[in-house]
Amino acid sequence: MTTTVATRVKARAEETPDRIALREKDLGVWQQVSWSEYWDTAELVGHALLALGIEPGDRVAVHSENRREWLYSDIGIVAIRAVTVGLYPTNPAPEVGYLLKHSGSRVLIAEDQEQVDKALAIDSELEHIVYLEPRGIRHRYDDPRLLAWPDFLALGIEHREQHPDAVSTRMAAAQSDDVMALIYTSGTTGPPKGAMLSVENVEFAIGALVERGGFTSPPPSAKDLSLSYLPLCHVAERIFTCWFSASAGVCVHFAESIETVQANLREVQPTILFGVPRIWEKIAAGIQIRSESASPIKRRVGKFWLRRADKIGDTLVAHEGRHTVGSRLAYAIGYVFFYRAVLDRIGLRKVRYAACGAAPIAPDVLRFFMGLGVPMHEVYGMTENTAVATANRPGRVKLGTVGEVHDGVELKVDEETGEILTRHGGTFAGYWQDPEATARVIDDDGWLHTGDVGEWVDGTHLRITDRMKDIIITAGGKNIAPSEIENALKASPYIKEAVVIGDRRNYLTALIGIEPDTVGHWAQTRRLAYSTYHDLASKPEVIALVQELVTEINERFATVEQVKQFRLLPKLLDHEDGELTATQKVKRSAVTTAFSDLVESMYAGGRR
Repeated sequence: MTTTVATRVKARAEETPDRIALREKDLGVWQQVSWSEYWDTAELVGHALLALGIEPGDRVAVHSENRREWLYSDIGIVAIRAVTVGLYPTNPAPEVGYLLKHSGSRVLIAEDQEQVDKALAIDSELEHIVYLEPRGIRHRYDDPRLLAWPDFLALGIEHREQHPDAVSTRMAAAQSDDVMALIYTSGTTGPPKGAMLSVENVEFAIGALVERGGFTSPPPSAKDLSLSYLPLCHVAERIFTCWFSASAGVCVHFAESIETVQANLREVQPTILFGVPRIWEKIAAGIQIRSESASPIKRRVGKFWLRRADKIGDTLVAHEGRHTVGSRLAYAIGYVFFYRAVLDRIGLRKVRYAACGAAPIAPDVLRFFMGLGVPMHEVYGMTENTAVATANRPGRVKLGTVGEVHDGVELKVDEETGEILTRHGGTFAGYWQDPEATARVIDDDGWLHTGDVGEWVDGTHLRITDRMKDIIITAGGKNIAPSEIENALKASPYIKEAVVIGDRRNYLTALIGIEPDTVGHWAQTRRLAYSTYHDLASKPEVIALVQELVTEINERFATVEQVKQFRLLPKLLDHEDGELTATQKVKRSAVTTAFSDLVESMYAGGRR
């Protein structure tokens, strides 16, 4: 029998039926799900889908926040050789319509009335819409396609009674080239493309990241705890939540919402945690706010130990993540008096492996957490290679790089263009219904062209310069990677977003979004009254604050790489307005177009 994530979950249910697989809060209390209950419900989902006529290769969409039903659905879909299509909870209605139509999904599993309304507003091939939360739907909607989750599972129970071996038969027929997931890319430069991941792709990723210890040693196990809070339709979260759980037995805790992540981290105290840069930047900014809000004595104590953490971080960076005798002693003392309390408060005291990926992050942010005692590791991968390329490993960390190549992965940097190319068993099966786009990224020799520009550091670690499409070529012919400048700006707790501009221009400028929490606190301590984000960003004092930061950061760069002018964005960037992807990456072209008047105002004076 071909091994799949579904067979892995079933095996765990048979081997350790009573061990806890999942935890989720219900009315403020953590509820536990055993492996036997996990598999039993997933199998019922499979039977219910069979009762609805789902065939191998059919697409079933899931549109929900992270919750146990997401995993039940995913495993049940894979078990019957269908294809899971994940939708971001924040996808606006037009995008939902595009994804459902493009994927040709026959069934949608939607969380609540909001998601159901988005589906009902479009003309698609949907035959059934299963909803998890009945509020606002039951007894009010009469669309015959609607089916409540309990009724859906009841279909599964009836089908299992009549055809007890139906799901097992489908599982036994699974092939390594079966497509098991359609993961739609962020679409920073156009409509999302559906990357097809096969059973073989996912099993390669599990082998590289879990079974061969590609991230950490010892590898993830049933002793580990994780917190699931990033969208499950993103490949990285699917790895850390679904695949780590199925393959290694990691116990998954579902955050109540993205707003409660900090509180849930404190409750769960996970041992393994993945975060995109925005998450780590926000936690770091929160630490600074709390430090500045403390009493004068506590504020002085906090500043002292945070400065010590910077020095400890510098030592760790200089020794590839390893302590010296001196830094270990300094940290041990600081842990007793300060760091333990901070780590408890942010929920990271028990983390043995913390990873950052999916977008570039400022090295200063990683150094900050390393100094506090959080074992931070920047990793690299993308949907199209099942997120398997490189990782910094414990004791071999090189800050500013994305680490060493995983076992079983071929990786090279094109000598002419600097583009990073990968080749391995996790290379995706192509873009759904788009062979031309597939041919553009996978060449005749099987190399995946990532679109990222990189270089080797010390011959062992990979450093990513930027996306090829984002490289700025100034009017003077200078090639500049904007992400390095943007990350330096975003390392400040006062700056949330930065978009550097300068392609075919005489000098660089930037659109900057302030961090409302930290800048708001800064304004309050100076008794600057404000009412809205726009009002805050318009304050001359705030503009002067950002100017100081820009001036300071400019000193790190060559003259041609310095930001000569900037404008503060008048609003928070938003996914629904098309300015951010669902994973909070800035859509550069959309932002510069939306705020073109601000951009042009920075070049109105001519040459600088």
